[in-house]
This record gives sequence, C-alpha cells and structure tokens, in this order.
Amino acid sequence: MSDDYLKGASADMAKGMEQLKRDLVSVRTGRATPALIEHLQVEVASYGSSMQMKELGGITAPDPRLLIVNPWDKGTIKDIERAIAVSGLGFNPQSDGQIVRIPIPALTGERRQQLVKVVKQHAEEAKVRVRGVRREYKELLEAAEKDGELTEDQLKRALEKLQTETDTFVKLVDEVCGRKEKEILDV
Repeated sequence: MSDDYLKGASADMAKGMEQLKRDLVSVRTGRATPALIEHLQVEVASYGSSMQMKELGGITAPDPRLLIVNPWDKGTIKDIERAIAVSGLGFNPQSDGQIVRIPIPALTGERRQQLVKVVKQHAEEAKVRVRGVRREYKELLEAAEKDGELTEDQLKRALEKLQTETDTFVKLVDEVCGRKEKEILDV
C-alpha cells in the first residue's frame, strides 16, 4: 500500500525535474538555440489570445549568434517582436515584414552573473516543488495510517523512504543547476 504512495511521489518529483530542465533550456548561454524563445508567450491581438512562439512560426538558428522566426501568419510579426522585446532576455528583434531576426549578443560578465541568479531561482522553485510533493504524500500516508490502512511501523518506514527520495531529488536539482551555472560562466 505505502509503495503505491511512494511510486506516486517519485513520479511527481520526476515531473518537477522535467519542468526544471525545460526552464533551464530557456536560460541562454551565449549560443543561439530555438529553445531560448520557443516557449515565450505571445499576445496575438488579431487572434485575441496568447500563444507560444513555437505555435506561431518556425524558429531556426542559422548560426551561433542569430535566431530567425518565420511566422506562418505575417500579421503576427509585430506581436512576435513585442513579445521578444519585453521578455527580459535582452534581445533586440528586427523584422523585414517577412521574418524576424534576433541577433544574440555576447554575454558580458555582469549578464552571466544575472543568469546564474536566474538559474538559482529556478533551482529553488524546483526544490519547493519537490518538498511540496513530499508534504502532500506525507499527509496522504498519515491519513492512510489514521484510517487503518497502514500500521505505525509501516508509516514510519514509508516516511523514511519518502524523505530519502526527496533528498535524492534535491541533490539532483543541485547537480543539474550546478552544470548549468558552469556552462553559463564558461567563456
């Protein structure tokens, strides 16, 4: 019985790790990659809705310092430019009416330090998610014990396993973010 709860907790913590990895892909390291902007939300006035950049056109990186967005609907170009400009990524998009070019500036030392702070913020958010999963499943296990589904000893063992799993995921968050910080700081 408690194994089902632990499997669920592990799966939910793994989902938190996947979210962290998606978040870190959008933190740039000086090299152009479509992942930098593909998840940006674009308010499309003509559609009256918000869409992800990747839903509005093709995104390519023809060289390490340039991204190109080729929108399927040319009427969304101004919306795409605005979304990139206000994204906080430090990009200055340029359009010729057909495509949007996004030159990727070289990272300064100051900007690298800002990006490291962003990575640390993502790491802390991931740890909060993992600990939230632990709290949720701890409450479920305690309720199962109260309902007579688990004995006190089973509860104690399950809570120890849950804490071990939590510690493992927190350590994994630190490792993933440490690699990303190193990647950012490498010149």
